[in-house]
Amino acid sequence: MDETIELSALTGDIYDAALDPTLWRDVLGRTKRFVGGQAASLAWKDAVAKRGDTYFEDNEIDPHYRQLYFEKYIKLDPCTTGQFFAQIGEPVCTSDVIPYDEFRETRFYKEWARPQQLADAALALLDKTATSMAFLGVFRHERDGLFDDEARRRIRLLVPHFRRALLIGNLIDLKTAEAATLADTLDGIGAGMFLVDADGRIVHANAAGHALLKAAGVLHAENGRLAANDPSADRTFADAFAMSSDGDGAIGTKAVAVPLAALDGERYVAHVLPLTSGARRRAGTSYSAAAALFVRRAALDAPSPPEVIARTFRLTPMELRVLLAVVEVGGVPEVAVALGIAETTVKTHLGRAYQKTGTARQAELVKLVAGFSNPLAP
Repeated sequence: MDETIELSALTGDIYDAALDPTLWRDVLGRTKRFVGGQAASLAWKDAVAKRGDTYFEDNEIDPHYRQLYFEKYIKLDPCTTGQFFAQIGEPVCTSDVIPYDEFRETRFYKEWARPQQLADAALALLDKTATSMAFLGVFRHERDGLFDDEARRRIRLLVPHFRRALLIGNLIDLKTAEAATLADTLDGIGAGMFLVDADGRIVHANAAGHALLKAAGVLHAENGRLAANDPSADRTFADAFAMSSDGDGAIGTKAVAVPLAALDGERYVAHVLPLTSGARRRAGTSYSAAAALFVRRAALDAPSPPEVIARTFRLTPMELRVLLAVVEVGGVPEVAVALGIAETTVKTHLGRAYQKTGTARQAELVKLVAGFSNPLAP
């Protein structure tokens, strides 16, 4: 199938899956084939607590190994820390985080990846909080080798649509709703919601949307047209609404998550969902709408303590990983076993961490990390 046609069809189904979660398994199956992988999933990890779970998957990962990963091997995965510091939307493969020869010597590879004949993983962050990350993961079989530039390019084409779909799906929380019933359920959404045509004219708004317009702190209406108080955001909305009329693929990265600042200093974020393709077309047709705009107050998102430590002392992901392991696990031999790397490698990274942080003993590292801990944490 021609890539453009395949991408267009897949993009449309990604947005439909945001409203009908039963579609995710098929979408992820087609995603792995589009990228050239063995399996794919939407999942989350907590980079500090070293735990996580799968939202949706194509069921190609053995359930036994999936359970093992989240119960045991997530703590040994050498890529977690590096993935957490990745740029949202940019695919990160194993060799981007750790030299591949070194990766093959880890316990994680020998005990979890190799038995499944998995050679590589490409993860793309879709959203990130202070400690956790939601991501699209695609895994490649040994017979297909490592992910190459072409695979990364294809992942980049999909990521904006996965991001928008995941954020909107979480926002409206339609866990059991059918996409066909969207037009009947929009008014029950807690966030501000506006249905607009390609020119941005408001054809419908829910109660929360009307409240936002009445307050006029972040949005307002100009002769029936929805407008953001911030000129830059307003131009983004206008472009996204116009592009929505041309289908899912046209909107691309426009308005995945648009930050908005209210007059009182409150922060909001907005997302645009096209209503001109797939099952969503029925909702759009009901209102002669090209797109739906969702607006909610932004949640507080402070950097995590490890992220602050890494930025403050310019630590590499591996140096940070060893530093945190020394604080949590103990001495060099124990850290080497836990991380699945040689003691000499631990000593090398630990020495650099000592030098950059101005410490010389494990007790000083513990004190340093404790000093960066969130005083509001339980």
